[in-house]
Amino acid sequence: MNHTRWRLARERANAKGQQEPSEVGAMRAEIRMAFDLGQAVYDRRTELGISQSELAKRASMTQPQVSKLELGGTVPTLPLLARLAKALDASLNIALDGDDSTVVFTGHAA
Repeated sequence: MNHTRWRLARERANAKGQQEPSEVGAMRAEIRMAFDLGQAVYDRRTELGISQSELAKRASMTQPQVSKLELGGTVPTLPLLARLAKALDASLNIALDGDDSTVVFTGHAA
């Protein structure tokens, strides 16, 4: 079964009044936040024109760790977030409001 069918099956179940367990909704929110962070790292890295390997070197990580982070496959610790912000010459702003999150790396003026 492909992802499109999963989504449609979930939508059909919701239309019938079936609710998914709260744990599933919480897991979706965590995945969304990890993806949002990964996208913000990717956006800032490409804005700087640096490779994953260069970012890894700057942040004391490995290139596979950067790749996994950018794909939303990991939830970083606060110390790692601080290293990433420094490595990306940026400030990190995270806004959490219920199920919504916003992750932005804002570059420092040169």
